[in-house]
Amino acid sequence: MEFGTFILAAQRGYHQASDQVIRNSIEQARASESAGFDVAWFAEHHFNNYSLVPSPLMMVSALSGVTSTIRLGTAVCVLPLYQPQRLLSEIGFADVVSNGRLELGVGSGYQQFEFDRFGVNVDDAPKVFSEYLDIIQKGLKQKIFEHEGTYARIPPTAISVRAVQQPAPPIWIAAGSSRSMGRAYRDGLNLFVTALHRGLDVMADLRRTIEEAAAAEGRKASDAKISILRCCYASDDRREIESYLDNARFQRRLSEALHQRRQQSADGYMLQETPRDTDLTFETMEKNLPVGSVNRVIDRLLEEIEVLKPDQIAVQTQLGDFDQRTMMKQIDLWGERIIPDVNKALGPQREPVAMEALG
Repeated sequence: MEFGTFILAAQRGYHQASDQVIRNSIEQARASESAGFDVAWFAEHHFNNYSLVPSPLMMVSALSGVTSTIRLGTAVCVLPLYQPQRLLSEIGFADVVSNGRLELGVGSGYQQFEFDRFGVNVDDAPKVFSEYLDIIQKGLKQKIFEHEGTYARIPPTAISVRAVQQPAPPIWIAAGSSRSMGRAYRDGLNLFVTALHRGLDVMADLRRTIEEAAAAEGRKASDAKISILRCCYASDDRREIESYLDNARFQRRLSEALHQRRQQSADGYMLQETPRDTDLTFETMEKNLPVGSVNRVIDRLLEEIEVLKPDQIAVQTQLGDFDQRTMMKQIDLWGERIIPDVNKALGPQREPVAMEALG
């Protein structure tokens, strides 16, 4: 089983300086390498405090110089907000400077707040994403490529700095629907999914959706790598657990508000956290998630792995204003206890998927 850290770089209030949020995120990624995590993932968001990373590829490049073994991933590059030909050049550059450690996650985006400020219609995002993903795959695999489509027209073009990994870095799709899952299986790509703060029943539903999407494309679910984004925290300290859950709920409140296009901000930047009728209690969140004592977290992870059958668990470490020193100790704890014990309990795993063979 692979383990990753998912680093959102959120800012819960002005008591957190933006530069310190970024420095903390970099520190967490470096600690993740020391602890034995396989990959550090970085989000992309713009123009408010939900996440302060405007370019996950810039984070990959920055971490390339201060890490050596951990893989570095984008979760995700929001394709409709880019010129795909420029993005191809930046992908190649990031893969070169990281010595072939780039994991390329892509998605369509969902926050109208961001799209409006780029002059892009968020309602067109799925169609733009689909076309731009075609372009990205052409540009990664062909020395000279061209494209004639609805949203982009590119004459014969060469990318000067090409990715080290051939035929391309691993590509992951943020997949929240059977349509996007089907695209991943059709193109031989990987899946990045989430069950949010829900429990095993939602995990089971998610697994069924994945299997159905794979079958519709003549594939098996195991033909793609699957990473599940999960809020997880191990401690016997109730204050730590409640602080982690509080920050996880804060992050979810902002995400849902942005998704539902009902952003609240007094100053045009700092989004206000608004309680919702659908909020889960800490008790329910703790029941649903791998949260609690070390043994409870390990046992819960093994249950979830049995149900979902993922290849990777991406642990959400950077949430709101959770204490940095406490989180650094948490990352160490995963390396010392949780990751080894989970892998020992799982035993030998299936061989990694050779994605290029699936295209």
